[in-house]
Amino acid sequence: MIKPKRPTDLTLAPVAAEIDLNLQALRDARPYEIVDQVALALNSAPAETRGKRAKQILEVATRQVDLHGWKASISKDATRVELRGGSVRLDVALSAKIRDYIEAAS
Repeated sequence: MIKPKRPTDLTLAPVAAEIDLNLQALRDARPYEIVDQVALALNSAPAETRGKRAKQILEVATRQVDLHGWKASISKDATRVELRGGSVRLDVALSAKIRDYIEAAS
């Protein structure tokens, strides 16, 4: 059993749950639907580079989420959102379709 070691640890579950909820609509979407949903959520044009697409996916994932001191980032292999900042680390899965969307950038 993992016991909280810092006050921040107590906020991990709600942060991860909110990020997961934000990603649900994208996980099974077709590539053009991901483009549309990201553009609509962020009110911006789709990114053209891998790094910018990863950044946009992270923005959608953390949109309206109070991170409570947790740091969120997209993993190098574009398969998960990594949460760090407490005494533990947690990964929230993206999906193969989101990964493909990120990797398909020029």
